Amino acid sequence: MNQKSGAARSLSGQSFSEKQGQYLAYIYAYTRLHRRPPAETDMQQYFRVSPPSVHQMVLTLERKGFIRRKPRIARSIELLVDPEHLPDLR
Repeated sequence: MNQKSGAARSLSGQSFSEKQGQYLAYIYAYTRLHRRPPAETDMQQYFRVSPPSVHQMVLTLERKGFIRRKPRIARSIELLVDPEHLPDLR
């Protein structure tokens, strides 16, 4: 398996890219600070990207098993990665 340099590995053995790690770290930090998960608009503002970019990242993180969401429920992102494996948020 050819692993990208700088990629981290979750407890499930799945690895995430540096960019995915930043999103995961943001979800963790936001949830701890605000006591609720971020909305996609929060991530859009923080990372200064378009709504489709954030949505695609959320779908990717969910597909890879790093997060879980409840359909049709706002702010339902649940982090499935041990926070110890997350990079520092930049």
